[in-house]
Amino acid sequence: MSLDNQKLAALVERARREIDQGLLPSCQLAVGYEGEIVESLTLGDADDDTRFCIFSSSKPLLAAAAWALMGDGLLDVGRPVVEWIPEFGSNGKDEVTLEQVMLHTSGFPSAAMGPPLWSTREGRLENFARWRLEWQPGSAFDYHATSAHWVLAEVLERVSGSDFRDLVEQRVTSPCGLPRLLGIAHDAQANLAPVAPVGEAANADELEAAFGMRELPESEVTEEMVQAFNLPDIRELGVPGAGGFARATDLAMFYQALLHDPAGAWDPAVLEDARANVRQNMKGLSTGVPACRTLGLVRAGETDPHLRGFGRTVSARAFGHGGAGGQVAWADPDSGLSFAYLTGGHDRHQARQPRRVTALSSLAAVLRAD
Repeated sequence: MSLDNQKLAALVERARREIDQGLLPSCQLAVGYEGEIVESLTLGDADDDTRFCIFSSSKPLLAAAAWALMGDGLLDVGRPVVEWIPEFGSNGKDEVTLEQVMLHTSGFPSAAMGPPLWSTREGRLENFARWRLEWQPGSAFDYHATSAHWVLAEVLERVSGSDFRDLVEQRVTSPCGLPRLLGIAHDAQANLAPVAPVGEAANADELEAAFGMRELPESEVTEEMVQAFNLPDIRELGVPGAGGFARATDLAMFYQALLHDPAGAWDPAVLEDARANVRQNMKGLSTGVPACRTLGLVRAGETDPHLRGFGRTVSARAFGHGGAGGQVAWADPDSGLSFAYLTGGHDRHQARQPRRVTALSSLAAVLRAD
C-alpha cells in the first residue's frame, strides 16, 4: 500500500500550520496500515521520542484490559459494581452496572476524585462511598470525564489481583509491542512533554457559530486540571481515564492491534463486540450529540462523525477515542488505516480545537493511493 503524496502533503501542511503560527508548541502525527507505521512526523519543540499526555484517549487502554478479562471468563460487565466493590453501593449506587460505567450512563459524571485521596485505595474507596447519583443509572448519557474510570480501575484490580497500571501493561500494551503508557515512574519521565495552555478563549459569537450555544457547560477539564498532568506524582499515579502518555506512533499501533490483534490479546468475539457493537446512542445531556458508544470506544456512525471527534471522510465503522486539547486516535476497518495526532498545546479556544481535529482526521482518512 502506498500513500497519496499530494494528500499526505496536505495533511502535513495542516498539522504544521499552528506550529508555524506559534500557537502550538509541538505535535506528532502517525499513520498505521497492516500492522505497521507507514508515516510519522514530529513538529515544533519535540522529537520522535517525545511522549504527550493523551488525556481521555487513555480510556480505551482500560477498556482493552477489561476485554482481556472478559475473554478469560473473569469479568461480566452486566453485573453490579457492588459485587466487586461493596463500598461503592452507598447513596443508591448499588444498582449501577459495570456496563453502565463503561458507557457513561452510570449517573455520576461530576463525581470528584482528586488529591490526596486518589493516591491510595483507601482514599478512593472513601470517595466512592460519598458519591451521589445525578440521575437514574442507565436513563441518560453524559460524559464521565474521570469518575467512571476510577471505578473501572478498581474493578480490574479486584478481578485480576494486579495493579491496574501493571494490568494495562501486561495485557494490553506489552502484547501490542508498546511501552508502558499509564503510570510513568519518576525516573522514566525525561521525555514527557509538558502540557501548555495556549491561545485565547472563544467568544460567545464563536461558540454559538460552532456549537449553537453562547456558553459551554462547565467541565472538570479546566486549565488547572490539565496542567496538573505536568506534576511527576500525577504522571506516576496514572489517572485511569486521562493520565496516559504516548507517542503518536504508539497510539496508531495500538489501533492497528485493535484491527488485527496479531498477538491474540483478546477473544475474537469480545474484540469484535468492542469495535462494532454500539451499546448506547443516547444524546449527551451536555452536548446533545448522540454517543455512538461501544464498550470502551466511540464509533464514527452514519451521520456527523466529526461531532464525535472523527473527520468527515472516515467510514461509519471507524472507531477510536479523542482526548482533551485535541488529541485524537482512531482506526477505520474499511480503509485499514489508523491515525493519531497529539500535541503539547492545550488550546483555550474551544471552537478552534475541534475544527483542527476534524480537518486532520478528514485528511488522514483518504491517504491511501490505491
